[in-house]
Amino acid sequence: MTTIAVLGNGRVGGNLAAALTRAGHEVSAVDRAPGAAAAAARTAEVVINATPGAGSLERLAALREELRGKILVDVSNATVDGPDGLPADLIYPGSSLAEQLQEALPQTRVVKTLNTMLFPVMTAPATLTEPPTAFLSGEDPQAKQTVRGLLADLGWHEEWITDLGGIHTARATEAAILFVPHVIRASGFTPFAISIAR
Repeated sequence: MTTIAVLGNGRVGGNLAAALTRAGHEVSAVDRAPGAAAAAARTAEVVINATPGAGSLERLAALREELRGKILVDVSNATVDGPDGLPADLIYPGSSLAEQLQEALPQTRVVKTLNTMLFPVMTAPATLTEPPTAFLSGEDPQAKQTVRGLLADLGWHEEWITDLGGIHTARATEAAILFVPHVIRASGFTPFAISIAR
């Protein structure tokens, strides 16, 4: 059992918190109440960033002391939304939210994952007709191993997980969010994930 704090209790955060609780972990889902994120992060072993990516860096940088030595799992994408509310551009072109977080939180082990799919797939990958891919980006091998275990608890098979390497590789997966609005416009809001076929 791992003690997990999920920052953000919208569709993504709520979905992850419920699934990880069902898997037997001790999970707290945190809203924007003053002091709630700091209190949860202080007692957690793993913190999941499921806050809207546009404000994630500012929110998490304020928790530098609480996140010291912790694993921070970043599932958000930092985008500028278009008129229809769907992602239109990246906030950190030539970089990524994950890289910005790692730079702002040097004593925290940041791992990027689960950001290349619609949120229902995060906790139910086997419901797709083809196996999806969950990518891992991060500098710390032990932290990535811990995240692999959490992914397994969410239903991800080992062969569906691809470790891309260091945190800089997150800029590739974060850029993949630009596929999403076009796919949704073409085929509707049906769960899908970006996958590597071999």
